Parts: sequence; structure tokens; C-alpha cells
Amino acid sequence: MFDLPKFGRGPCLARVDALLDACGVDREALSARAIVVTGSNGKGSTSAMLAAMGAALGLRVGVFTSPHLLRWNERLRVDGRDIDDAALGAQMAAVTAAVRTLEERFGAGSFGAFEGQLAAAARWFQHEGVNLGVYEAGIGGRLDPTRLVRAPVTVLTSVDLEHTALLGATRELIALDKADACAPSGTIVAGETMTDLEDLLATAASLVGSTVCFAARELPVSAVQANADALRFALGAMTDLATPLLGRYQAGNAACAALALRTWLARSGRTVSDGSFEGAVRAGLAAVRWPGRLETVGTDPTCVVDVGHTPDAVAQAADGLFAAHGSARWLLVCGASVDKDAAAMVAQLGPRFGRVLCTQAHHKGRDARDVAGLFAPLVGAERVAVEPDVVRAVALARRIALAEGLRVYVAGGLFVAVEFAHAWRGEDPRSLVFL
Repeated sequence: MFDLPKFGRGPCLARVDALLDACGVDREALSARAIVVTGSNGKGSTSAMLAAMGAALGLRVGVFTSPHLLRWNERLRVDGRDIDDAALGAQMAAVTAAVRTLEERFGAGSFGAFEGQLAAAARWFQHEGVNLGVYEAGIGGRLDPTRLVRAPVTVLTSVDLEHTALLGATRELIALDKADACAPSGTIVAGETMTDLEDLLATAASLVGSTVCFAARELPVSAVQANADALRFALGAMTDLATPLLGRYQAGNAACAALALRTWLARSGRTVSDGSFEGAVRAGLAAVRWPGRLETVGTDPTCVVDVGHTPDAVAQAADGLFAAHGSARWLLVCGASVDKDAAAMVAQLGPRFGRVLCTQAHHKGRDARDVAGLFAPLVGAERVAVEPDVVRAVALARRIALAEGLRVYVAGGLFVAVEFAHAWRGEDPRSLVFL
């Protein structure tokens, strides 16, 4: 799948439909065993929590997520383990052969990479006999390949202004697009920040015989406490839950995951006692791991990275950082991708940090000087350093932090956070392949 065009010839569900069939995917079984997770922020964490909770119930769970952080294999996991190279190679070969055959019908270069990857996930999960497949959507829902999973339960974690040229210029339009990933007569599980769109979602769902349930109403979050090691909270009557994933928003993601699993179990006719379900939620949350989300990657000095890449995501992550670690004594290392709203992210981060180092990811990185120019009016030009090279930025961040008694926080996007963490560990960030 690495050599397929990123988007092919644009969205085309008929093309994906044919590919799934050509790959021998049992479509009825695929649907019955699936939950799709879509939304602007929180998809990956929610998917990981869902998988961990399902595994704690004794289910064999497959998870398809994107993008990866270090290796492509991270995108496909069964029972918490990445697909190995041999199995990945076999799936890639099978899907590539199907693509080549179908190109006689759809045209050369018509299939996109994400389409091929979804087919590989469905095919591998079928081979592995998973009871539940969790599929993270790509950009949207209406034309996203995961729509053809026809999942009876779809999670809509949150809606932020993103990909507006494709999805629409308002939260309402984006919500409608993403909600369309749900199969007709299915159930949409809406995140706790979605209650302002209740009437819109309910009306849209009713047109195709679907229903909407809201995590904020079914499993309200309360009693949130955080430290550097864990986030503690309650979901409805389930008290004193704990997860190593930090940030207040992770409690909301946990509510989505638990409600989606409970809904899927009911729709699947699986009887689980309240005690067993709560035990699975508790055990899954304690066991879940999802790198790159307020992850501590180093000490002496402390270094924390977060891969959030929308204005709302970076704001929530910064709030989570302060709740867990305190708000004082931070050096912010920031970079932005060329296709993201850097000004909006800087507007969220600038008022929170008094010392900034701007750098530039090798992959899709915006000019570090441009980002520094956005910070200068907010924190003062003398408080903003610039080092475009990520490896040298790591060395400079260490020197500044140790000299001024600061801790290091890396934010602004997935690529800069992952490359910086890789370089912090002594690895070459240019060796990373993201697509």
C-alpha cells in the first residue's frame, strides 16, 4: 500500500466496495463485528480504549488506526499486538493484486492508500477470527472508506473545524458528514462535547432509521483528578476509574468507548452482567496504552510530547499537561505542518507559555521562522528561539531547560512531536516514514 497514491482519484465508495469484495471480505460478518470511530479529535484514544475494554471482556479484538507514529505495523493490531512483517506483507500482496485487477475497470492510479489499508485490515481481521473490529475513520464519514464497513455502532467523538474544503465550513456540516459513517438503522454514540448538536444529529439519524445516544447523558464524567501518572474519574455510577492516558478529555473519550461497547454488545445479543461490564471498563482503562498523547519521553529534564494538531486539540492537551504536571516552568517546543492552521494553534498556546522554541518537522513542516513570528507578539520576541533542524532543536531545548530550570513540552502537530521524541531518544527523525 505504500506505493498507492495517497487519495487515488478522489473519494469513490463504489471503488472501495469492489475492492472489499475482490479481497474476499465477508461483508455481513464485517458489519456485524464492527464499530467505526470518527470525529475530529480523540479517535485514536477512543479506539484504543474500546479495544482494551473488549479484550478485558474476553473478546478477540482487532484495531485499525492511522496514522502511525514509528512503524506502519502500528496501524493494524489484534489482541494488542501489531501485525508482524510477514503477515503485513501477505496482506499487502493480496490487496495489491486485487487493486491491479480492478484498475482495468476503474483506471490506473485510481485507488488510494487508505482504501487499500482498510481492505488489508478487514481481510486480516477476518483471517484472525476477531470478534470485534474497531475501525478508525480517515477524514470524514459520508465518503470515507470506513462507511462501507456498515458498522451498526459508530462513535462520533467530537467536531472541530478541519478539512473544511471537503467536509464543510461549519461544525454542523462537519458533524453531518462524519455521522454518515454509521450504517442505516445503526446507533451513533456522540461525545460529551456534541450535545449542542443534538437536534441536528437526531433529525439526520431519523431519516435513515438510526438513533443517537449521548455520552454526556448516558455516562456523565465527574470527579476528575489528575497527576503525572494517572487520570482518575467517574463515568455515571462507575467510580474511581483510572487510566494512564492524561488529559481531562480522555475521560470523555472513555465515556464514548464504554457507551459504544455497551451498545454494540446489546445490538449483538451478547448478555453481559453489569458487574462484568464495569470490570471490563475498569480493567481496560487501566491497561490501555496510546503513545504520543501527553507522553513523557524523557527525564532530566522532563520532556512531554503531544501529537494533537487542531486548535481545540492543542488547547485541551495543554490544559491536561498543566493539570497533571503543573503549569509552571515549561519550555514549549512548537512546530506546525504546512496544511494546518498554525495561527489558530499559536493563539491557543502562546498565552499559556512564556518560553518558546520553534522548530520544523522534516515531514510537511512549516518554516520555523514563520511560526516564531506568530509567537513573538504573544510572548515577546526575546523569549522565542528558532532552530529549524529537529536534532539540533533537541540539543538546544536541553540546554535551555537545564540552564533555566525548565521542563520541555512539545506540541503543534503529530510530525513535529514524533520526530522530536525520536531525536530525543537518539534516533534519526529522517528515518521515519509516515505515509
